[in-house]
Amino acid sequence: QVQLEESGGGLVQAGDSLRLSCLSTGRSVSTSALGWFRQAPGKEREGVSCISNSGSSTYYEDSVKGRFTISRDNAKNTLYLQMDNLKPEDTGVYYCGLRRFAGVDCAAFEYTYWGQGTQVSVSS
Repeated sequence: QVQLEESGGGLVQAGDSLRLSCLSTGRSVSTSALGWFRQAPGKEREGVSCISNSGSSTYYEDSVKGRFTISRDNAKNTLYLQMDNLKPEDTGVYYCGLRRFAGVDCAAFEYTYWGQGTQVSVSS
């Protein structure tokens, strides 16, 4: 049984940084693409950044390009998201997802396993 656990969220001011982590247990992540998704109140879950199984391919949603960096450590079964220069519109619950396939894809329906989410709130 795969379990994903996010950590690192919090309440920060605009311009601050946060680093999210997602630990996978029950299954090695080395053959799976991983991704970070955000869900704001009243909105659908959207892909923020995703990474292929090896880390060689990445995807960033346009609004976070140049500010967020996704990375992974397969030896530690851990996914990261470094978020710099945070903006109020980055506010939401951030979920970690695991895709059964290796290639990068950031459509939420492609992901089979999900964590419980971590709240990120950015004040202006």
